[in-house]
Amino acid sequence: MIENYLQILEESLFKKKDILGQITAESKHQESVLKEDKISLEKFEETVDRKATLIEELERLDQGFERLYDRIRDQLMENRELYQEQIDRFKQLISDITDASVSIQAQEARNKMLADKLFADNRSGLKDDRIRSKQAYDYYKRMSGSIVSPRFMDKKQ
Repeated sequence: MIENYLQILEESLFKKKDILGQITAESKHQESVLKEDKISLEKFEETVDRKATLIEELERLDQGFERLYDRIRDQLMENRELYQEQIDRFKQLISDITDASVSIQAQEARNKMLADKLFADNRSGLKDDRIRSKQAYDYYKRMSGSIVSPRFMDKKQ
């Protein structure tokens, strides 16, 4: 019985490792989107959405793993030597998962810096556009007031 649970736990760790690989790929894709000359906010949002879906799946796997592990923890600890091979595989998978998580966090920090710079540049551009627009409007108002309309008309008939 516990062997089946251990198999399920191992499969869960493999799935988690796979999902982290997909998140890594999405993060790298997001970086390339942010580095494009003409950035597509649509592409950026698509990568954010895909990563959000993957993260939700990761959280479900974590919750399921924890619940199942809590069920068998005592039996596993009592018979540790009997299941040492599986425990060693778990340790290796968890180490791989931790490395992938650290790598993703570093990539996300780089992406955040790129996004912050992009949005700051866009805000600056919008401010410049607003200033130019106001100047054009002010100019138009001044010029429209300076047009001389006919003031003298001969009202005598």
